Amino acid sequence: MIAAISIAPSGPASDPTVTPDAPGSYTNAVAAMVKVIRASGLPNETSAMFTSIEGEWDEVMAVVKAACDEAGRFGNRVSLVLKADIRQDAAGNEMQGKVDRVERAIVASSESN
Repeated sequence: MIAAISIAPSGPASDPTVTPDAPGSYTNAVAAMVKVIRASGLPNETSAMFTSIEGEWDEVMAVVKAACDEAGRFGNRVSLVLKADIRQDAAGNEMQGKVDRVERAIVASSESN
């Protein structure tokens, strides 16, 4: 499966040792969450709005939970947006495979015009 997640803490930090973000910013919180995700060893990719994680259901959900727990250090409330592509026939490396197929389609359509 591939899960695309966006996590945002709100409210006062529950951990006094974290460096809180300025109002309207999530830089420190996101950096801490992405470190947790990267430490999992699962394939992942961070963009401006989401971080995608690829793996088996249980391992991906464990990483999502760990990232939410990390977010909870930066606020006493956590919002999670999750979108998942769950495929039984995927052999892995679909995060890159999906992008590669779209890029090939773009090239093919450009060549036919």
